Amino acid sequence: MTGTIDPVTDADLDAYVDDQLDVSRRIEVEAFLSARPEEAARVMSDLRMRDELRVALAGSGGMARPVTTDAARRLERGLARGRIFGVLQRAAAVAAFVAAGWLANGIVGPMSVTRVVASPQPPAYVDEAVRAHRTTLVRESMSSQAEAPNYNAGEIRAATAIVMPSLPNDWKVRDVQVYPSRFGPSVEMAVETKEMGLVSLFAIRPGTFDVVKPTVAPSGDISSAYFQIGEVAYAVVAQSQVRDLDRAAETLARTLY
Repeated sequence: MTGTIDPVTDADLDAYVDDQLDVSRRIEVEAFLSARPEEAARVMSDLRMRDELRVALAGSGGMARPVTTDAARRLERGLARGRIFGVLQRAAAVAAFVAAGWLANGIVGPMSVTRVVASPQPPAYVDEAVRAHRTTLVRESMSSQAEAPNYNAGEIRAATAIVMPSLPNDWKVRDVQVYPSRFGPSVEMAVETKEMGLVSLFAIRPGTFDVVKPTVAPSGDISSAYFQIGEVAYAVVAQSQVRDLDRAAETLARTLY
């Protein structure tokens, strides 16, 4: 197989977001995106905005002001006309949520506005990674639990469909385990590193296609840096005082392209 015959254009990407492509063309577009993480990230952002807007409109149940709902639906249809309307996408979502706010205000009375600082919640698989790391720490403290340092990336891929990144030369594998999770089999690798000590490299297929750049997520005494490439997500997990987790994640992510 030598690749797609027809080049993937912006029109194809717009049609992909709007569910207007047949199965064969969708596969070609996904192959195109899998090799272009920045383009894939933009498409995933469009898909997320589209779904958020649809949920907001469906949730209004026809009780929002008709003029506001009408404007939101017109803006939603405009998404298919190109990414140059990115500002309109955000405006449409805001319009839908403002409509919901007007409805709540009418039911429970005027609402006071307080200043809050919101931070994005890490994906659910990060919790799985932290739990796996804690289990590794328990195993480390038990002399009866034998380590399994024999690491075979090809065998892991064949058994779990998870592609593991290439490790830096100074990282030493101490233990490799396959754990069950709510998403299916996951891989937890305990690695001894020169600069960060014992860290865990966690990999899982979360059931979604996405491109997520390395992002640090502190969680009490443990921190992680997670990222996703296509259908597989990864997390580098260590004690909170460990620095440069994000740099380690970026190094691992680069080996997968």
